[in-house]
Amino acid sequence: MAEHEIVIAGFGGQGLLFTGKVLAYAGLLEKRQLSWLPSYGPEMRGGTANCNVILSDKTVGSPIVQNPNVLIVMNNPSLDKYENAVVPGGKIFLDSTLITRKVERTDVDVFYIPATQMATDMGIHGLANMILLGAVIRETACIREETLPEALHHVIPARKADLFDYNMKAIQAGKDYR
Repeated sequence: MAEHEIVIAGFGGQGLLFTGKVLAYAGLLEKRQLSWLPSYGPEMRGGTANCNVILSDKTVGSPIVQNPNVLIVMNNPSLDKYENAVVPGGKIFLDSTLITRKVERTDVDVFYIPATQMATDMGIHGLANMILLGAVIRETACIREETLPEALHHVIPARKADLFDYNMKAIQAGKDYR
């Protein structure tokens, strides 16, 4: 399995760190070498947030992802900041409901997914991050699909356990979106 160096970025409160945690826990279950490094501004909800996740078969030397091969972005400032850092041949997944511009590069694969609008239409507000995650899993195979339910069960807090099915529904919507 290839190494995946992933940056997930947007505003605090969009579930970015949760998305990274799901990926990292799935990697742990798959006995992969991994790193999960969250970062958020002092404002948290509404401020900037990003998360670096590395999934590898080799030892991870540093938790910092400088040149991701996968970028998940949920706002314009994050696209502006990270677009040029993605390695040539990398993949950019963006919430086209919230991001108003197109990716300028031609040497990366870009996936425009109206995740926020899809979540609203499905009645699962706040799960646009999981819709994007579904598309990432489909396009990158960064984790095995069969690992995902167990990872989610471990990462969803007990007080929100009733949201498991909604998360799975959102992930499936992202996998199905073309």
